[in-house]
Amino acid sequence: MVYRRFGDTFVVRLERGEEICECLGLMAAQENVGLAEISGLGAVDELLIGVYDVRAQRYASHPFAGVYEITSLSGNLTLQDGAPHAHLHVTAGDIHGNAVGGHLLQATVSATAEIFVRVLPGRVERFHDEELGIELMGI
Repeated sequence: MVYRRFGDTFVVRLERGEEICECLGLMAAQENVGLAEISGLGAVDELLIGVYDVRAQRYASHPFAGVYEITSLSGNLTLQDGAPHAHLHVTAGDIHGNAVGGHLLQATVSATAEIFVRVLPGRVERFHDEELGIELMGI
């Protein structure tokens, strides 16, 4: 991973074999980012995508492997228990033009990923909501 700051935005480039969520968390910790907006695109060969089932209070996760282009990566970065937490959604297309999408749980870069992290002033900590069973932004 390499990155550079331009004003309020980090431009991040991930390299082959790097995991997107892990790298964004590492960069945020190194740069003391407590609140940011994330967008990006890239190429991955392994994806783990989830959809949250509110009734069951768990993610139904689906692994995908092969040739995928991220057509949209969006989300936010906040804090959970004081550590950076990237909440990301993704849409990715396969070699046949079929798209998959949902909550990004894990993704391994196959060629590169180009991500913009726009830092917002302040810090937002997540808290656990018992009724929904998920971590919500404490705003």
